[in-house]
Amino acid sequence: MKRRTLIASVPASMVVAASARAAAPTSITLWHAMGGALGQTLQASVDKFNASQGNYRVNATYKGTYSDLLTASIAAWRGGKAPSIAQVFDVGTADMMSAGRAVVDVYKLSKMTGLAIDPATYIPAVRGYYSLNDGKMAAAPFNSSTALMWLNEDAFEKAGLDPKVPLSTWNDVIKAARAIKAKNAAEIPVMTSWPTWIHFEQFAAIHNVEYATLNDGFGGANPTLKLNTAPFVKQLDTLLSMQKEELFSYEGRDGKPSPIFYAGKAAITFDSSSIFGQLKKSAQFKFASAYLPYHESIIKSPINSIIGGAAFWAMTAPGRGDDEYEGVASFFKFISQPENDASWAEHTGYVPVTLAGNELIRKQGFYAQNPGSDLAVMQLTRTTPTPLSRGIRLGGMPEIRTIVEEEWERAIQNGTTASQALANAQQRGQVVIDRFAQAVKA
Repeated sequence: MKRRTLIASVPASMVVAASARAAAPTSITLWHAMGGALGQTLQASVDKFNASQGNYRVNATYKGTYSDLLTASIAAWRGGKAPSIAQVFDVGTADMMSAGRAVVDVYKLSKMTGLAIDPATYIPAVRGYYSLNDGKMAAAPFNSSTALMWLNEDAFEKAGLDPKVPLSTWNDVIKAARAIKAKNAAEIPVMTSWPTWIHFEQFAAIHNVEYATLNDGFGGANPTLKLNTAPFVKQLDTLLSMQKEELFSYEGRDGKPSPIFYAGKAAITFDSSSIFGQLKKSAQFKFASAYLPYHESIIKSPINSIIGGAAFWAMTAPGRGDDEYEGVASFFKFISQPENDASWAEHTGYVPVTLAGNELIRKQGFYAQNPGSDLAVMQLTRTTPTPLSRGIRLGGMPEIRTIVEEEWERAIQNGTTASQALANAQQRGQVVIDRFAQAVKA
């Protein structure tokens, strides 16, 4: 009664204005790092969510590279203006998990809003990467990929090789590269994108070797790197030897080398599974994907690879209301619905992050119509993740990646041995980890 009397006592114009405000959807700010076609596909998903209900409206904004976005998000939080959702790449996970009150873990978001986001929904390799040690979800998985070996089948045929014969081991890859070079079947026999991610981090996972102590950093903020151990020395020595024999060509960092393969200049590359969509759209040659090769002297049967890509993090800000957090949780649930997860994967080349999304893609015939498009999921799920194939969670991981690549490049230029290059990377990388651990303590 008192509430009705109060409303009746204010001017009608104010009541109308208040009603309009109440009817307006709650604004949810999403910062992302997806440019070009990927950004358009993300915007289509956002538009679909906005059209599906009237309570919330997600406003997506491109903020540049993943590194730029992470820096901008932290700065915005310190200024009290953090986005509702930030898309943070895989190697920023430790930074976000140590961000304290700047973020709201997914499991806490579920409790706050009553909107359950079940970890069991997600593929184990994806779920584990973005979970705390007790299995509780910290971030909402979105665009996940893994690394694969990619083949230019035309180059293989020109070299007299059958591209359907598996290149299971590194010895197999070297033999094929020699045949390709001998027949001049491609300008570059073997190359790679994402050097550290693929040849050190993914390598560690499938060989079940320790990248860092404390379960690769999952067990604490101050692990010890293991870069200068025998498995990694063997891997780098293999690549350096191939470089000297002109079987392998180091073409740069991150995804910058990828267009070389798109243009048909290389016979074999190592790259993200997410390039499938780009190759399907633009490649003027027959291509195929294959499992990452392994060293038989290290493991007899390789295990699961780990994910790359990014996840969505809920962030805090002064005065941020319950309705905004409810909108964030609603959006997280929406993107994890099988039909939405499947659609995103089919249009982009990223893997479906949910078990149901993967099964829906299979039932719809996408994998059958696009042979090899399911290989990334198969590699991610071919074994149950171990403590050493769950992922790598180190503070300052982007900087550590750069250090490894710098030392690799110096070895190519100066003839430094693999052992010395990785000893240098070990020393420099450990400084980064120790500095991060001190910051977390403070």
